[in-house]
Amino acid sequence: MVLLYFVAALAVVVPAVAGPLLAYGPGRRLAGGRLAATTREAVTGLVTTLGRPATAVVFTLFWAALTIAVFWPIGLLAHSLQDAVDWPVLLWVTDRRNPAFEDFNWFYTALGDREPLKRVVVVAAVVFAVLWRRRFWIPLLAILASFPLEQYVQAIVAKMVDRGHPPTGLGTYPSGGIARVIMTFGVIVLFVALTWRLSRRWHVALGTVVFVMATYEGYSRLYTQKHWLTDVITGLIFGPALFLGFAVAVCVLAGRYPRPEPPAAGPVAARAPEAVAAS
Repeated sequence: MVLLYFVAALAVVVPAVAGPLLAYGPGRRLAGGRLAATTREAVTGLVTTLGRPATAVVFTLFWAALTIAVFWPIGLLAHSLQDAVDWPVLLWVTDRRNPAFEDFNWFYTALGDREPLKRVVVVAAVVFAVLWRRRFWIPLLAILASFPLEQYVQAIVAKMVDRGHPPTGLGTYPSGGIARVIMTFGVIVLFVALTWRLSRRWHVALGTVVFVMATYEGYSRLYTQKHWLTDVITGLIFGPALFLGFAVAVCVLAGRYPRPEPPAAGPVAARAPEAVAAS
């Protein structure tokens, strides 16, 4: 039982420490790498050809299909580990649950349920629509779209893998509760960053908060035995992966990615200072 408390503490401490480390380490290198540059060039070409709204839709659909293609074989691998990994963990947790701590985890795990997050999504969409005034349709459309995007992509992956659920719960692969927390609160943090000028430290701090919320959501789903362990682990990868592509699409729609380059100075403008000096 003590070990379960220790794991709960790790579910908070580890993402709180890992979030900034990932953002300032691999995250920064990835943003400045060749893959990011290639993606930027491709998106720039699409924006030039199709315009920003159409590009945002195309990129979202492409990323959703890519996410499905990646997490389908991962799900098959998770299914193959059910007897070796998931069942021993489920039985181990069953023998060590504490009624008082279980009540807290049942309370917290409801954060990832569909009904409360639907209300959060609607309220956030309305609030940011008011803040964005003439461009109200961007947050209204994007925030509301985040919920069905996660739901249907996760449902397609779950149907393709069809691994079943624990006898103690109805959770499917990958954990939708974790992915919903990441998508819902992630898109809120994204619009906070798009609405107000915040430093990179604030961006990292807010992203880390969402990471902590999602990680403990995974722990609570495991403690309440709604999911297999492999559902939880893959949910912590699936959620950020899906959100990353959606965040790029939102930034495209909002005109923040790729950033328009300032017009280059023409020959006349370049010679103007020399002409003035000569006169």
